[in-house]
Amino acid sequence: IVILGKTGSGKSSVANTILGRNCSRSATLASLQQLNVNHKPGVTLIDNPGFFDTDRPEEELKAELVRCITEFAAGPHAFLIVLKVETFTEKEQEVIKKIVHYFSEEAFKYATVLFTHGDELQERQTIEEYFHNNHLVSDLMKKCGGRCHVVDNKYWKNNQLDEYRSNQFQVKQLMKTIDHMIEANKGSCYTNEMLQAVEKLRQEEEEKAFDHLAGVTTGVLLGALLGGVVLVGVVVKALKE
Repeated sequence: IVILGKTGSGKSSVANTILGRNCSRSATLASLQQLNVNHKPGVTLIDNPGFFDTDRPEEELKAELVRCITEFAAGPHAFLIVLKVETFTEKEQEVIKKIVHYFSEEAFKYATVLFTHGDELQERQTIEEYFHNNHLVSDLMKKCGGRCHVVDNKYWKNNQLDEYRSNQFQVKQLMKTIDHMIEANKGSCYTNEMLQAVEKLRQEEEEKAFDHLAGVTTGVLLGALLGGVVLVGVVVKALKE
C-alpha cells in the first residue's frame, strides 16, 4: 500500500493510525514497515515524501517517490490518496494532477481516498454526505470506484459511541475495501512505462555490478597463480572501487 498526498495532509500520521502505534517517518519510509493490520500479516505500507514539500526540490521528491515504489519489482497493489476534510482547494486539485502526471489515470483503478481530520464532520455525517455538493471530490471518488474512508489522527483514537467516528473501525473497513479492490483487479499490481523503465535501469545497474564482481573474482584467482603480492594488489584495488 503506497501512501500519497501533499505535505501537511496528515499522511505520515495516517501511517501511524494504520500501524496502531507511533512510528517515525524515516522508519515507515526507509524500513518499509511490515504491518499486521487486523490480523493480516505480510501487508507492506510505504509512506512517500509529500507533494509540494517546500524544503526539497521537485526532482529529488520525484526520484525518492519512484525509488520507494520500485522497492518491490511487481509494483504496488494499492495507492492510498490522503486528503484533508476541508474545502477542496487548488492545492488538492494539484495533488490529483501530480498523481496523474507521475502514474497516469490508470492509478485510480488501484486507488482509495482516505480523508483525515474527520472531526470536521458533523454528528452522524458521513464523508460522502460532507462532499455531496463538491463535484471535484465527487469526480475523484468516481475515478476511484467510490472507494473512500475517513480517520481522525487526533480525536478518534479511543472507543467512540458512534462506530463511524472510530479509527479502529475505519481502518478495518479500509482494509476490507482494499482487499475487494485487489480481488476485482485479479491480484494484479500497478505498473506503467515510467516505473518499468526505472526497474529496467535498476536491473542494468545490478548486471553491471555483477559483471564487475565477476571481473574481480577472475583477477583474484589469477593473482593466486601469480603470487601473494599480486593478490594483495587486486584485493586492495577492488575494495577501493
